[in-house]
Amino acid sequence: MLKFIPFLFILSLITTSSFAYVGPGVGGGVIAATIGIIVAIFAALFGLIWFPIKRLLKKRKAEKEKQQNKID
Repeated sequence: MLKFIPFLFILSLITTSSFAYVGPGVGGGVIAATIGIIVAIFAALFGLIWFPIKRLLKKRKAEKEKQQNKID
């Protein structure tokens, strides 16, 4: 296994020409996929952070209203 890693490194340094056409649709697709991945990451982080904070704020508000009802 350890002999395989340097082989892969050396193989990745060798470049060859590929005579292929990449149209503008592929570039647009790559950009759209990249933006989609970034948005998904931010949405996941937002969900992991916002909803527990929202629950905590709602709990505090309910406790505060409970205290107000006891005082009145």
